[in-house]
Formats: sequence, structure tokens, C-alpha cells
Amino acid sequence: MNQDYIIPNEWSIIEEGFDNERVKSSESLFSIGNGAMGQRANFEEHYSGDTFQGSYIAGVYYPDKTRVGWWKNGYPEYFAKVLNAPSWIGINVSINGEQLDLFNCKSVDNFRRELNMKEGWLSRTFEALLQNGVKVSVETKRFLSLDHDEIGAINYNVTPLNSDADIIFQPYLDSGITNEDSNWDDKFWDTINVSHENNKAFIQAKTMKTDFYICTFMESKVFINGKSVLVEPNIKADATYASFSYKQQVKQNETYTINKFGGYTVDRNHNKNDLISAANNVLNIATSKGFDTLLEAQNKAWSKIWDMSDITIEGDVKAQQGIRFNILHLNHTYLGKDSRLNIGPKGFTGEKYGGSTYWDTEAYCIPFYMATKDQQVARNLLEYRYNHLGRAIENAEKLGFTNGAALYPMVTMNGEECHNEWEITFEEIHRNGAIAYAIFNYHRYTGDYSYIPEKGLEVLIGIARFWHQRATFSTDKNKYVILGVTGPNEYENNVNNNWYTNYIAQWCINYALENISIIKSDYGTDYTRIMNKVRLSEAEMSQWEAVADQMYFPYSEKHNVYLQQDGFLDKELITVSDLDTSQRPINQKWSWDRILRSPYIKQADTLQGFYFFEDHFSNEELERHFDFYEPYTVHESSLSPCVHSIQAAKLGRMDQAYEFYLRTSRLDLDDYNKEVEEGLHITSMAGTWMSIVEGFGGMRIKNGTLSFTPQIPKQWEAYSFKVNFRGQIIKVNACKGHTHFELEGEHDLDIIVNDKKVTISPNNLITL
Repeated sequence: MNQDYIIPNEWSIIEEGFDNERVKSSESLFSIGNGAMGQRANFEEHYSGDTFQGSYIAGVYYPDKTRVGWWKNGYPEYFAKVLNAPSWIGINVSINGEQLDLFNCKSVDNFRRELNMKEGWLSRTFEALLQNGVKVSVETKRFLSLDHDEIGAINYNVTPLNSDADIIFQPYLDSGITNEDSNWDDKFWDTINVSHENNKAFIQAKTMKTDFYICTFMESKVFINGKSVLVEPNIKADATYASFSYKQQVKQNETYTINKFGGYTVDRNHNKNDLISAANNVLNIATSKGFDTLLEAQNKAWSKIWDMSDITIEGDVKAQQGIRFNILHLNHTYLGKDSRLNIGPKGFTGEKYGGSTYWDTEAYCIPFYMATKDQQVARNLLEYRYNHLGRAIENAEKLGFTNGAALYPMVTMNGEECHNEWEITFEEIHRNGAIAYAIFNYHRYTGDYSYIPEKGLEVLIGIARFWHQRATFSTDKNKYVILGVTGPNEYENNVNNNWYTNYIAQWCINYALENISIIKSDYGTDYTRIMNKVRLSEAEMSQWEAVADQMYFPYSEKHNVYLQQDGFLDKELITVSDLDTSQRPINQKWSWDRILRSPYIKQADTLQGFYFFEDHFSNEELERHFDFYEPYTVHESSLSPCVHSIQAAKLGRMDQAYEFYLRTSRLDLDDYNKEVEEGLHITSMAGTWMSIVEGFGGMRIKNGTLSFTPQIPKQWEAYSFKVNFRGQIIKVNACKGHTHFELEGEHDLDIIVNDKKVTISPNNLITL
């Protein structure tokens, strides 16, 4: 834990007291989103202190030209940048001629910021003493509408406390913005037109190179003590900026309010020539409903989300706050409404990692969305990859692969690889396995096989072709080996025979062959269509089978464990517990050379394979490997604690499982990795959900049947969650000594609890 200023609360993230050293951290933690757009929790009013300004639009990006010291063949030509979009939230506030700026105030008292997770809004309250001696009370509230996802709303109130005051609200739009993260300091936006009418303003702009057209818009109304007042605004506009100034004489203890509505219309959803018209339509909806009505609708929309996705924890406020914080931001980032979108590692909270899609989606996020939304949302995420299959084949061709071999990108916006670190782009090829595993996981959970003959098999064939070609036959070992890779542990690069990579490569080939056989037997029309398309022969499949059957797996007889890679035992095996805490995190304290030579593991690597393929190994094997590798694991990846929590729970080590759970759930709230200023770790938040549902709840699918082995940390009195399993909702409420199961559905459902078959009926509580 590296920060501890967030007030524990079951339903809110709360900061009390203003500290300019915490501003950027809080801008990340209090971020908001609605799946279509999002923004860091920047102040509406001007702030001259250190800040990371960020507003983002889903699916809008810029191809920032690759910048490396030594160009290597096969490098992607660009690194995708999630763009800081033109800003609409700004409201400059002037009080008796002085700009309200918390960085320059004489004092800021009673500062309180709240992200209300239950109702989906962000607020601030504070009292500020300006340099001119005027003291004001300020209350703000804003949200991004779930029902109307192109609009956001701000309610901003100023009350002079010690004198009358002339107050000016100056809401503005600004397209003269830059990215925090840029390779060449390119200009990302080209402003086309700035216009205004009545109390509305519009900035039309397009991205350079990618030509996404957007319209940023706003409309405002002002009030005194809640009553609308007509103020003729002073209008300013230039090439990238538009503002309206509303000046009002405000008596002491009266409240001057501005309601500002703003947002984006984008040519992904509208004709680019109709963006202003679309913006007008959205503004008309917002202003006709008003702030309070939109807020009420927001509360109802979030209530529906929480009804299905909430996890309750009794007796541990910090644990409860942590899981809800994670679930909130997953829903901020992706709601499943638009199949063209995916789940970015930073969501709408920052710019690091650039692209919108990593293997995190398939490995961690799909289980959350399958269980808390419906199977169509999960299927959309699979189809996202199917739609990029052609690009995955092109990616492989750039590296010398042929015959339809597919290498899915490490980072992508459109299917094209856009990650430009060689040890990732060229070597972290295990990502291909996660794409195939997600297809398996989807079918296992939903029972819907239709995706595989319709689309999935083509993906599996492309991936199997890649692994067949990537493996090399070693005459020395008389086995197939996979050389020069980076496994999930990114603290080892260019290693040979990473066990996880080899194992998932073998599994991918076998899984593809298994499904080819099923589809040939049961889906003849699809089989003929696919075989005609991919030109797959029996001879080629025999070659695949040879690679899978003779795959090499490094193993230590001395330690009785699979080795993470061939040279792991050549390292100086000093455990993390013997590492001076002043050296942590090592990725911020050590040279990369020193990290690569160390035994330290960034995240589950061999254990990732034991997580995915749990049924392939005994508990004794899991225990041996967990005890061997976890002591060398520094957990400096956000994806690490959740897997270890699940496995510790499976081994019955609930104290350790709880510690890992607390770390994954509060990774950002407590800034474990000292980097929360850069944004949140969105995709790993799905792992937090998994650590409760799969870890403590023990949820698995066994031969098509939902299975549970509930356990409860000693720090908790009870916990509960819901899952949508094949169209029926199962609620699990685990207490000390017993567990309740309820079914919301239309027919009985067989489940397994602690290895015993149980039948639950609709609307009938059973206790075990």
C-alpha cells in the first residue's frame, strides 16, 4: 500500500481535504464513463497546479508513428494512441475579477470529493478563500448519461459567504488539446469549424491520419437560488475555442448555479455531415429533461446494473468498497452495446498502453461479462476477434508466416498490431492462445456451440497454423520446441521453451483438431464452407498433430516442477521475502538488464497455465508449482494477484487468498504499484470479480454443470453474488457455516455444491 487517503465507504469513493500532491491520483480514481466516452476527474474550473487532463471517446484513436532507436523488420509502423478529445467540461469561474483556482487560493477548507458508485455521479464540495478576500462555497455534481450516451451533465453552484460578489461563469469548448503520451508531439486533431447559436456551441474536428470526425458541443443555463435567470452571454470564439460568459451580481449567501450539458457526436454513429444536427438533437433531449430528471434516470440505469453485477460483502468495508470500485469501472469502460468496441487496459482513465485491446479481454474480462450481462455481450467480444482475423493473418505474414497462419496483435484498435516494443510484438506470442481459450470458455459456460461452426473454427485454424509454423524440431531433444519468446512474465525476454507458451500452443492445436472433427461430423455444410475457404488438408492436420504430440516441456526432476523456461534454474534464486523493500517495485528501481537476469516474476506465468487448465492437473501438482513460483513473484502486474488469490483459495489457504484479493481489489485505491496517476488498471478489475466468484465461491463448470465450493475469509461475515448461467440467474449467499442458493428462472437447475449434485427450483431458497 502506497497511499491511504480514500475514506472507507461501502458505496462511495470519498476524498476529504484538499492536497495538490494528490490531484493526479484522484483524477484517475474518480474518473467516470458510460461505455461511449469517459473522462478523468479534472476540475471544471481552471486549475494551474499539476494535472493530467483527459477526455476520451470510445474507438477514436491516432496512429502515432513508431519511435525506436534501432528499426527491426516486422516492427509495426505505428503505436495506437487513445486520444485526449476536445474538452467540453470546462467552466472558468471569476469572482470579483479573480479566477477561482484551488492551486492559488489562500485556503481551501472542507474539501470533499465523492464518486457515488451506486448512482453513477461525481461530486465536489469545498469552501475557498480567494486572494481578494472573498470566501465562497462551491458544490458540483456531474455524470455521463447511460441512457443517452452522447451527453454529460454538470451542475455547478457557487455561494459567496462573506460578501456580495460579481460572479462570471464561463463555460467553454476547447479543441486545442494535446496528449500526455506522444511519440513525436504530433498534432492529433484538426479543428474544422467553430460555431455557436443561442446558448449552444459546437466545435467540429477530425483526427489526423485516421479521419474520425467528431462534434464537441455544449449548452448551458444559469440559475439564482434554483430559479432560472436570463443572462445575455459575452461570446468568445477563435480557431479552436468557444466560450459564453454569464455575469451575475450575487448577494451574500445566495447561490449562483450553472447547468452545463456537453458531449460528442461521432461519425462512427452518424453521417459526418450531420454531426451538428445530431448534437442539437441530443442537447434538445438534455435541456428538455433537465439535470434533475437526467440524474434520476442515471440512478435507475445504475440500479439495473448493480442488481445483476453487485457483490456484497458483510463485515469488511474496505473489501466491499474495493470490489464495487472494480465493477463500477468495468461498466464505465464497456457495457456491451457496441460490438465494434473492446475493453482497454486503462479504459477512459489515462493514455498508457495506447491501444484498446490486449489479451486481457479474453483471459480476464470475458468471464465477468458472460456472467453479469448475457452471452450475446460475450459473443460480441469473440466476434470482435473474428472480424480481425484477416488482419491477424497479415500480422503473421509480416513476420514471415504463410498459409493463413494468424498471429493476433498484442495491442490493437483495428486488428493490426500496433505495439512497438520488440520483446512484446515479436515474442509475447502466447496471446494467441488466449484468443482460442476464450472460444473454449464461452462454449463451456454458455453451452452455445453455434459460434464455433459459424465463425470460431476459422480463428482456431489460423491460430493452429501459426503454432505449427512457429515450433521448431530439435534433433537434440527429439521434440518440438518454441524459441525466443516472452511469456506472461514480462521480466524474461527472448527465452526458450516458456512452459506456458508451449503448453497453450499444444492445447490450441488439439482444440482446433477436436472441433474440426465435430464440425465435420455434425455440421457438414459449415465444414464444407470452411474447408473450401481455408484450404486445409488432412496432410497439414497430420503435421499439426505431430507438433502437438511431440511438444517439449522443460521439467526439473530435482524440484518436481515444470520450469518456467529452459534457463530458469540458472538464475540466482533469491526469494522476494529476502529482497530489500527499498528495491521495490523493481521495474522502477532496477535496470532492465538486472531484471532480466533476476528470478523475479511479474505475474502468473506457469501458474497462468495451471489456472486456465486446472482440470489437467491434480491439487498436489498445483500446490508444488504454487509453492515453487509464488515466492519469486513480485506481483508488479495488475493481472497477478487475482490468479494467485483464486489458486490460494483452491488450496484452502484462505488467509493468503484474502491478502491477494485485497491487493487486487484495492490495487488502484491504495496505489500498490505507485502508478495510479497514469490511470486505472481496468482489465485486471475483472480479475477481482473472478477472485471472489471463482476463488472464494469456487465457481467452475464441470461437464456442463455449474459447480461451487464456497469458502469465506475469516474477516467476512458473509458475501453474495449473482451469475447469469444459460439464461437463468443464480444468487449465491455464502455465510459462515452455510451457503444459500436462489434461482431466478423458469425451470429447475442442477448444480454441484462441494462435489454433490443439488437441484434448485425457481424462487425457492435452499441452504447447504
